[in-house]
Amino acid sequence: MGSAGAKQKRADRRAKIEELRRAEAARQRRNRIVTWTCSGVVVIAAVAGSWYLVDRSATRDEQQERAAAAPIEGERSFKDLGRNHVSTPVDYKTSPAAGGDHNPVWMNCDGVPYDKEIDETNAVHSLEHGAVWVTYSDKAADAEVRALKARVQKTPYSLMSPYADQSAPITLSAWGKQLSVTSASDPRVGKFFTKYVQGAQTPEPGAACTGGKAV
Repeated sequence: MGSAGAKQKRADRRAKIEELRRAEAARQRRNRIVTWTCSGVVVIAAVAGSWYLVDRSATRDEQQERAAAAPIEGERSFKDLGRNHVSTPVDYKTSPAAGGDHNPVWMNCDGVPYDKEIDETNAVHSLEHGAVWVTYSDKAADAEVRALKARVQKTPYSLMSPYADQSAPITLSAWGKQLSVTSASDPRVGKFFTKYVQGAQTPEPGAACTGGKAV
């Protein structure tokens, strides 16, 4: 993918990811702009009030940064994950997998929902590239599956597929991270996408999510 067109596509995908992150963050945080009307107040009081607002704003920024760095409630983390390319099945630490040795070919993950189960070793390679993999069992209601599908379709570096053997109705996996929920409307779903789509945990950020395995 050394052509100018391929580079532009990657740049466009990264730009869309950043746009989605900004939109999600805007929905999660409160209005941080406070307007004070100080008509008739002495100048010194107005200056003191301004400093108070600046200090409060800085405090909120620090709180939000700490919240972004903190684990999402209920998520599980996995360390010491292999990254070897293999052509045989892998006995993963969890079902579905959240990292480990994987097939040399990644699963296409540029906002792709699959209607049938996919090869786990291909999906794990997609996680290595910074994708979030959404899986669901037959316990997930049709409405929840449709809502998740809509989110995935508008999110580069994500994919979705059924997974019969998982215990939870809905599971979200990134490299070394996993979260189980019962509803697509759970606010942690948006947080997981915002934090882990091409997130800091990604072993190979910017690697392709197209040109791999399609089915």
